[in-house]
Amino acid sequence: MSTVTMNISLSDELKAFVDARVQARGYSSTSEYMRDLVRRDEERAAEERFAALIQEGVESGPATRSWDEQRNDWTARIAAARAAKNTAPR
Repeated sequence: MSTVTMNISLSDELKAFVDARVQARGYSSTSEYMRDLVRRDEERAAEERFAALIQEGVESGPATRSWDEQRNDWTARIAAARAAKNTAPR
């Protein structure tokens, strides 16, 4: 994984807060602290998206097909795609 440098500007008060958090929480550097903040925000965004998808499913109403019917459809589509790929001219 490659890394890139990103510069940010903070007020003196925010810089002091970040420095205090780095020391109090045992981070080895300000960069490590910032990466941790971004990772946590990324996780939170994924959880929000997951919750939105669940809500969308709940609001979509009752299922019109059983789980077995849906799984069989997906299995057939996968098999057809694999067969098409194997018979395609090369």
